[in-house]
Amino acid sequence: MDRSEKISTILKTLPEVPGIYQYLDADGKVIYVGKAKNLKNRVSSYFNKIQYENRKTQVLVKNIADILFIVVNNEMESLLLENTLIKKYQPRYNVLLKDDKSFPWICIKKEPFPRIFPTRKKIKDGSEYFGPYTSVKTMRAVLDLIKQLYQIRSCNLKLSQENIQAGKFKVCLEYHIGNCKGPCEAKQTEADYLEMIQQIRSILKGKVNDVANHFKNIMHELSASFKFEEAQQIKDKLDYLEKFKNKNVVVHPDIDDVDVFSVESDTKFAYVNFLKISSGAIVQGHTIELKKKMDEPDEELLLMGMVELRNIFASNSKEIILPFEVDLEIPNVKITPATGR
Repeated sequence: MDRSEKISTILKTLPEVPGIYQYLDADGKVIYVGKAKNLKNRVSSYFNKIQYENRKTQVLVKNIADILFIVVNNEMESLLLENTLIKKYQPRYNVLLKDDKSFPWICIKKEPFPRIFPTRKKIKDGSEYFGPYTSVKTMRAVLDLIKQLYQIRSCNLKLSQENIQAGKFKVCLEYHIGNCKGPCEAKQTEADYLEMIQQIRSILKGKVNDVANHFKNIMHELSASFKFEEAQQIKDKLDYLEKFKNKNVVVHPDIDDVDVFSVESDTKFAYVNFLKISSGAIVQGHTIELKKKMDEPDEELLLMGMVELRNIFASNSKEIILPFEVDLEIPNVKITPATGR
């Protein structure tokens, strides 16, 4: 069976469902990965055209010797799978994602009395990772805020209840200068420590207002009990928290937990921009560069960049704002064009 007969047979068997298609050359190498709402219509369209506006598309079609396809349940699955396969095979005719940086994260270690520290490696041991941070300076500012607000241990001791009860540890200088509450000698309960960790999680998720309200309630309770010195200490923490909040760009106080994307492109490259908004302020932002191969439209580039950025930042925001309407549905996620909000 020659090439044309083989392709013709494959086209007849393609289902009219959403999926991913892969074009292979004569050597069996994947040269293009695409997604489709209707596999049969989309793939057939490549072979029905007599002339192509883009010469690279014409060259691609001439090099197709075989076609593989994978059926998926919905469009979001096709976007995710397309992204994965492009990274795996790096096909010659696909957009090239050029963002390969190793970003820093803030880790809350899975252990008794969890430590909090920066890292560039994510280990699958149950620990929590927040970020990534595109600026080390920004990450350091967050860690400094945590240090100013909470007395989190910095030692590497194995603080199991058995070790603590056996009296294996002694408090160090960090305890004496007020940076730690001494859980190693049972001077702080694990429940009290984990309450601090919970508040820190809120900060790392951008929920700074929740933490501020918590401190305000404590301050009012202390003042009502005439514990003015302790109330002043809480007020100092609130002031520090307020300064940190003011450094973030405020967009709108009513916008919360939203991902915002935009795209700019020229003849060779596209740039997809990302902003995460929480409690009305921008808490994360990044831009990735995509190298165009076949004059891809902005919508395709935007969606590819969106999937990659939401994956990088582990975002599960329930609303996404895009610069224009796109033909896409994501389960349990509201997609809003910027002009329609």
